[in-house]
Amino acid sequence: MTSPILEAKNISKRFGDFRALSDMSIALRPRTVHALIGPNGAGKTTYFNILSGVMRPTSGEVIFEGKPVTPLQIHERLHRGMARSFQVTNIFQSFTVHENVRLAVQAVIKSEPAVFWRGLSSRASIQDRVEALLDLTGLQGAAGKRAGDLSHGAQRTLEIAMTVASKPKLVFLDEPLAGMSIDDIHRSKQLIHSLARDMTVVLIEHNMNVVMDISDCITVMAQGRKIAEGTPDQIRAEETVRKAYLGSRG
Repeated sequence: MTSPILEAKNISKRFGDFRALSDMSIALRPRTVHALIGPNGAGKTTYFNILSGVMRPTSGEVIFEGKPVTPLQIHERLHRGMARSFQVTNIFQSFTVHENVRLAVQAVIKSEPAVFWRGLSSRASIQDRVEALLDLTGLQGAAGKRAGDLSHGAQRTLEIAMTVASKPKLVFLDEPLAGMSIDDIHRSKQLIHSLARDMTVVLIEHNMNVVMDISDCITVMAQGRKIAEGTPDQIRAEETVRKAYLGSRG
């Protein structure tokens, strides 16, 4: 059996007297899509932040590729092969799509300073990576457009392109479909599913149709605890999940 790429063991988090998470454990398999779902206040975002390095747990351990990463900051985890997007779109609005992606590529090449005006587009390795990311995300036709002029869905897609510029082994996507149109949702769903060919994808997402369609495994949370975990079919059949989150209907 393939070893998990990331394990979180008995993660708990307190904010004063409030216990946000209680002994949450998870194991993420390589090259899969793993979704975290649950009602508002379930602790998904807190858990997501601890797994990705934004926040430290009160107790418990996060292990990536067999090595503890619990004390590492998010930028330190990036160099280990972990990357994440955020709920609020984080792009350079006044730069073109191509410039945004190029800056993201430069930022993870240690031998190159992140200075876009030095004509780095002439460097074949960087340009090849930029073109590959534009092709992957379907943004080739918008490469010369100002990022701030893109639709909300296209901006979220651009952020995904920038997030995976480092060729991560594991990527965290925080509500990547939030606020998207139906057409944008369909394209982004296909993109997220395609990412799992090369990396593990962990996402928080409220669109249950998409979650059930693209996920290999789903972890359901309620009140800071795991209440169910399994394939989409297993989650659909789980009575506790229907009562806590999906509704009482079968």
